[in-house]
Amino acid sequence: MGEEKLNIINPFGPSIAKVKIPDKIIKSLNDHVDKIRNNEKLSEKFDAGKTLIGNVKQEIFLSKEIIEESGWLSFLTNSTRAWIKFCLGKNITKFNINSSWVVSQFSNEYNPVHWHNGHISGAGFLKLPPTFGKTFQKEKKNLNGKLVLIHGSRSFMSDSKYEIIPKVGDFYIFPHYLMHTVYPFKDTNEERRSISFNAVIDENSFDVFI
Repeated sequence: MGEEKLNIINPFGPSIAKVKIPDKIIKSLNDHVDKIRNNEKLSEKFDAGKTLIGNVKQEIFLSKEIIEESGWLSFLTNSTRAWIKFCLGKNITKFNINSSWVVSQFSNEYNPVHWHNGHISGAGFLKLPPTFGKTFQKEKKNLNGKLVLIHGSRSFMSDSKYEIIPKVGDFYIFPHYLMHTVYPFKDTNEERRSISFNAVIDENSFDVFI
């Protein structure tokens, strides 16, 4: 996958790939999203809020053109191909993005526990506020603004959650069925901007019974 570094994370059953979005792609996507957010007609045209589960004011679908022109498609294809090759020893012959979208999350907004469609999904970060705020009780773990991946149930020698501290450029690829949530945050008026996608691959790679 070129110069991109692939990190494999196994906090529980399903494998997760952690990759770094190149700065050039981040800038291209952020410029595009800023243009849409500042234009009422474009915001309405690409509004994803009606079809997504998040309790946030603005979610934006990415067009096929920007997905390709920004390098986002190529990056996701190469990253997914390397991840599946490493974990399964298989070479995928198809990678089709069903949808990709950007979530502009602000104070007190959140994404409840959910999962995605397709075969492969992912989530990562394009822009972050300087703080996610403090907990009301100092001794409590601060989960503000975190992405949390969930699988199975907590038991002896087994955790069911993987908590992710957002960092610009970090992107996580995982099977579509992996449940996840994003906690709300506070004490800032700035945006937490994340990006996600759903994709399908060839059945020979996805079907565990073949």
